[in-house]
Amino acid sequence: MTATSVPVKVGLVAVPEAAPAVLYSLHEVLGSVGRVWEAVTGEAAPARALQPLIIAEHQAAVCCRAGVTVTPDASFAAAGALDVLIVPDLAVGIDEELRGRWPAAAAWIRARYDAGTTVCSVCTGSLLLAEAGLLDGIEATTHWSARSLFERHYPGVLLRPERILVPSGREHRIITSGGFASWAELALYLVARFSGRAEAVRIAKVFVLGDRSDGQLPFSAMIRPTAHSDSLIERCQAWIAYHYADPAPVQRMVAYAGVSARTFKRRFRAATGYSPIEYVQTVRIEEAKHILETTTQATDEVAAEVGYQDPASFRRLFKQLTGLTPARYRQRFAAIGGPQPTREDSAPAA
Repeated sequence: MTATSVPVKVGLVAVPEAAPAVLYSLHEVLGSVGRVWEAVTGEAAPARALQPLIIAEHQAAVCCRAGVTVTPDASFAAAGALDVLIVPDLAVGIDEELRGRWPAAAAWIRARYDAGTTVCSVCTGSLLLAEAGLLDGIEATTHWSARSLFERHYPGVLLRPERILVPSGREHRIITSGGFASWAELALYLVARFSGRAEAVRIAKVFVLGDRSDGQLPFSAMIRPTAHSDSLIERCQAWIAYHYADPAPVQRMVAYAGVSARTFKRRFRAATGYSPIEYVQTVRIEEAKHILETTTQATDEVAAEVGYQDPASFRRLFKQLTGLTPARYRQRFAAIGGPQPTREDSAPAA
């Protein structure tokens, strides 16, 4: 078994102040890595899996925020080694005393960090990391309303409340994120870091995470046709997968099929749900999206690579099918996964 085939074990910390919405959202999204894309689109996209586990001081159910009962998968003592742990948003008042509030959780988190675990927080979950002594002397973020709590209880933290995601510490093994909804940015960052940026983009598309100001269309992807029994059309689909950029691909497919154009179009739609030209255009635009997501290649070059000699026609079709210009699409997905970790040390944790 290779290292990349071993799932990344992610502990989600449940204490009574924890937000169950964040716990379960992280559990759903991280647990979908490496499998949800194929389930939704039909396209195989292997990626290293993440295995989320809810962990609490004891194995017994925890009554969390808003009276929601959370059942842990393991206790602190039984959890064993973890690759990552995440403290969710915590409900604490601005006048509350925090010193000594979570002794068992703070000690366990500190021990996990010392053993090599990457430690993360969402929103005010950073207060528990500070209580564990992990944030002294390094940059961190939190919800803007918790600034006074840090100033009063943890003045040694270099607080950056204006930022959404702050990787810090040695080898970026401490990651804090801002407000409640920043769990999504943290999730995509972790997916990119452990399973690859391409998988982070796929997860963002499936769960519609990120900037939704242009609606859902920019997140959509080609749904692969369901299995059918027309072997002729199946061979044509295999052919077009390698020849979609050729000139006049539909006419060439008709010639390859050896039937009349009318018969071919009827059988193709019956088998795939697409007309031949719709299918070719969709395949071309999907490939263009991939190039835009993964390279800095000029838009005109992308157009030519996927079969469009007229860049203006390519831009019109791209916007029609995705809702965005190629440049805007690239900009939108370039930020998925957030800042990437480096081997350079920042100030060490205390």
